[in-house]
Amino acid sequence: MIDPRAPAVEIPINGKDYTIHQSPSLLSSHRAGGTTGAVLWKITPRFAEWITNPKNPLWENGLLDQSSTVVELGTGISALVALSLAPSLHHYIATDQEYVHKLFRTNLDANASNSITTTASNKKAKSKGSKSKSKPANPVTNISFTTLDWETDQAGSLKEECIEPVDEDKGFDLLLSCDCIYNEALVAPFVRTCAEICRLRPAYGEGEEIGSRRPTVCIIAQQQRSPDVFETWLRETMREFRVWRLSDEVLGEGLRSGSGYLVHLLLVR
Repeated sequence: MIDPRAPAVEIPINGKDYTIHQSPSLLSSHRAGGTTGAVLWKITPRFAEWITNPKNPLWENGLLDQSSTVVELGTGISALVALSLAPSLHHYIATDQEYVHKLFRTNLDANASNSITTTASNKKAKSKGSKSKSKPANPVTNISFTTLDWETDQAGSLKEECIEPVDEDKGFDLLLSCDCIYNEALVAPFVRTCAEICRLRPAYGEGEEIGSRRPTVCIIAQQQRSPDVFETWLRETMREFRVWRLSDEVLGEGLRSGSGYLVHLLLVR
């Protein structure tokens, strides 16, 4: 964590300053289901700096551009990656548990001058037979929030719930997750959710020609904590994905070897 006792922290990302509001009281509470998303963690600014850098291979090789749609798992309250990345995309869908939603919205509003107008969608708020979304006055939006429980929810309809109108492609160009792997009990549901989302597009096979719908690239960034948890994640992930650890040359100073962080690129099998 950057400063778990501060109600707000100032974070610079590629020349822009963001004010991130957080909840120390929620972090220290005994809320069932966890509270780790209540504050900003150290890896997030580093990851946001890296993913938004124009020299990032995802941008240089055309895997991300202004037509891209991105989904994030375990976004937390900060909205920092969404705020910094969304201005360069077509649409960004952030997912997490409902308890982070209010502060996520607060941080979107507080940093609106650095980004574009945003909207929020909450599956739990849907009435029977309808899909309820709260929208600001300005209909030009490209950041959405929706709740997603890795253990109980189906991820296949994320686009339908968050983007209007919905095209035939229900998949995403990029799936990302930043520091969500710390609880061994949630590793299998997390990996299963990642695979479910990535299979909304065709899998990549070596030697095969890539069609108009490119495979979903999955980027997982994490802090090195428990070797047992990491090994469990890697074992589960390799059953579903081709896995590459990104090199220091690709990652740069903030995430390279010795920083205490790891970043992997995955393609579903």
